[in-house]
Amino acid sequence: MKLNRRAVIAGLLATPTAAIAGPQPWTFEAYSAAMKASGRRQVITAEQWQAAVARKPRMLTTIEWLLAHHFGKPDPDIMRAFTVVPREYFHYRYDEKADFAAVAYEEVSTPWRIGLGSALSDYRGQAYMTQLCEPKAGERALEIGTGSGFQASILSRIVERTYSIEIVEPLGTAVAEIFKPLGYDNIETRVGDGYFGWPEVEGGFDIVIVTCVAQHVPPPLLAQLKPGGRMVIPMGQPFKREQFLYVFTKDEEGTVSSRKDRGVYFVPMTGAVQAAKP
Repeated sequence: MKLNRRAVIAGLLATPTAAIAGPQPWTFEAYSAAMKASGRRQVITAEQWQAAVARKPRMLTTIEWLLAHHFGKPDPDIMRAFTVVPREYFHYRYDEKADFAAVAYEEVSTPWRIGLGSALSDYRGQAYMTQLCEPKAGERALEIGTGSGFQASILSRIVERTYSIEIVEPLGTAVAEIFKPLGYDNIETRVGDGYFGWPEVEGGFDIVIVTCVAQHVPPPLLAQLKPGGRMVIPMGQPFKREQFLYVFTKDEEGTVSSRKDRGVYFVPMTGAVQAAKP
């Protein structure tokens, strides 16, 4: 699929911020209003914001090439999600209580520290993991490790509802406030240990995506995976380079299959996973 540059620009100018003043163009003023509504301190200037957003089409071209290279073609719903979600809004350091949106859409995709032991993952990796999950309209997704909130937002533009769990209380509490100002009303978050999933959601999940590395697969997450569901999880030793993505699938009879995918590097999953035996 060849990315239509005019469509990209149109998408950049039409990002919804319905919770502030109804659907409106995504402008510097809309960014500032969303930041204020989310209770976060803005540092970026109008000129810096314009310069950052001008780099977004280059990021989209990079993602398009990456997904075409690894999957044969990019999923158009994923490309649309990366087009409409304003990544600069998620460039925020919660320990310093200030945005760092001026560096958004960097040429060389890189993870960024957001404080409190968490990071905004690099956009290439997030795009790859998203397509690996094969998200579809009408599905429910569970994310383990809310972090910046960007991955949950991307999924929310595709699936019916996204649930996300963050174990770090101050981070989870703060990030829970950032979705409503964008009009993303199909994201539900909680502070808790992602090892146990979200068992209160009746019927389970079509997608489980884990954004921290675990030494084994948490059994509750497999139990909450619906027949036909997909789970993508990094596995390996904390702070070691020998980490790999694994894809788990469950068939209609409940049989689970797995395959090893590409090498990755993530911050470790904490909580019960560290004490539990595989």
